[in-house]
Amino acid sequence: MHSDTFMLYKLMILYILSRVNFPLTNAQITAFILEKEYTNYFNLQRAISELIDDSYVQVTTIRNSSLYRISESGLETLSLFDNMISAGIKEDIEIYLQENKYDLLEEVSTPAEYYQIKKGEYAAHLRVIERDTPFIDLTLIVTTEDEAARMCNNWKDKSSEVYSYLLSSLLDTM
Repeated sequence: MHSDTFMLYKLMILYILSRVNFPLTNAQITAFILEKEYTNYFNLQRAISELIDDSYVQVTTIRNSSLYRISESGLETLSLFDNMISAGIKEDIEIYLQENKYDLLEEVSTPAEYYQIKKGEYAAHLRVIERDTPFIDLTLIVTTEDEAARMCNNWKDKSSEVYSYLLSSLLDTM
């Protein structure tokens, strides 16, 4: 593979991450690039890995999902080489982000993970995050891994209901 082509893949990833104010998952980045057939899965994963190794992208792992953000050095690098990304590719990225922004944001704004505390105790850590601010940061202790996993799996669909219930219950003065 030509090194300029591989550099373009990296710049595209940096550009995508620079155009949102929330982290994106590997699956979200991969979906766009593979859908547009810019490269194959293996080249894309290699590009992401190298961006992380070079500290251009920061990664956080929650359960089985990696969340990616562009770093300051990634922003600086992008500003130097931004002209290598064609106007057509930038337009494709902008359209994709505009059409999918709410779905992309919803997917990463309700992180949920669980872990074992000790034998017979699991913690489900559930959060709602907007603009890097946690609205809910809740940890519930349960007795089985299955219960913790189910809580995490249901969190995305139930988080607004839980938030509303907590507010109304805690603000109720009667």
